[in-house]
Amino acid sequence: MLYLNTPLLIKQIIFKNRVVMSPMCQYSAINGYANEWHFVHYATRAVGGVGTIIQEATAVLSEGRITYGDLGLWEDEQIAHLARITSLISNRGAVPGIQLAHAGRKASCDLPWNGGEQLQSGINSWETYSASPIPFHKGDNLPIELSKEEIDKIVDAFYNSAVRAIEAGYKIIEIHGAHGYLIHQFLSPLSNKRDDEYGGTFENRTRFLLQIIERLSGLMDENHSLWVRISATDWTEGGWNIDDSVKLA
Repeated sequence: MLYLNTPLLIKQIIFKNRVVMSPMCQYSAINGYANEWHFVHYATRAVGGVGTIIQEATAVLSEGRITYGDLGLWEDEQIAHLARITSLISNRGAVPGIQLAHAGRKASCDLPWNGGEQLQSGINSWETYSASPIPFHKGDNLPIELSKEEIDKIVDAFYNSAVRAIEAGYKIIEIHGAHGYLIHQFLSPLSNKRDDEYGGTFENRTRFLLQIIERLSGLMDENHSLWVRISATDWTEGGWNIDDSVKLA
């Protein structure tokens, strides 16, 4: 508690305290666009005094959303809706951050209060993609194994979304590499059974994430910081473990 309310300087970003609001999905967007719900939700936390706010998982492609209610930043028109949020956060002395994400095989799900199961058909469903064609749950759609060209497209999408995020006023860009979503699907031997340069060895399984980091690092000046979120362990034999996390870091 001694340092909780002490300011912190990272690069040229001043954090007024050490309290950070973690990203928590609201599942309340329409076609990826932020609305009044998001504005009030984040404004309330900023007014409450939190030092840093990391916005919920925001999809870099429409098919990268967990649900049809997820926020997105895959097109320029979405910038203005988010800039309104970052402006208020900054005006209250907090640092605005955003978590950029792709759900991979865990995409195309219904809203949590409708059960959250993966949708098999309908206007709110879409094809899912992963490192390998292995569904997350029994009964889920079989994800399509990403080709090298499709992987490159997603790396580009993370970069383009980061450019938009900076334009929208975010100071922290967090890459979502945790919780079983697409990047984690490449990291874990349990979900990555590829035999090309993106599978097998530790170096190959981390290649996708490191390519994203390398691209986004070039956008970071003294007023912007790049963060990466990972799951430290799969807690399952043969999966990603603590030693892997330390080695990656």
